Amino acid sequence: MAQQISESELVLMKIIWNNGGTALFSLIMEELEKGQNEWKDNTVLTLLSRLVEKKFLKVRKIGRRNEYIAIMTESEYQTMQTHRFLDKVYGGNVKNLVSTLLRQDILSADELQEIESFWRKESECTE
Repeated sequence: MAQQISESELVLMKIIWNNGGTALFSLIMEELEKGQNEWKDNTVLTLLSRLVEKKFLKVRKIGRRNEYIAIMTESEYQTMQTHRFLDKVYGGNVKNLVSTLLRQDILSADELQEIESFWRKESECTE
């Protein structure tokens, strides 16, 4: 299983995912500025190199510029984090998670119905 990434590293990954899974350093810096983020170049380079070490990104040289390429898609990351959360907090028990969501009014009855409908359609497709 892949390592955890920090909140700051996740900010960078989201920029790269939102750009189709690849981004030049200059684009990453532009997007950070749009988000009112004032990280220095060295901070961003350090975070990117950590993501490369953790195998979330790979780097392709284009002349003197670096293009950062996501190895894991956002969907794959979300799936991994969901499993990790479910195991850590609910011992892998999905029923307890859903029960909490319902009891705390985090998941409405309409949303639950949507999920049930989605599930029925999915199971019909796999039969």
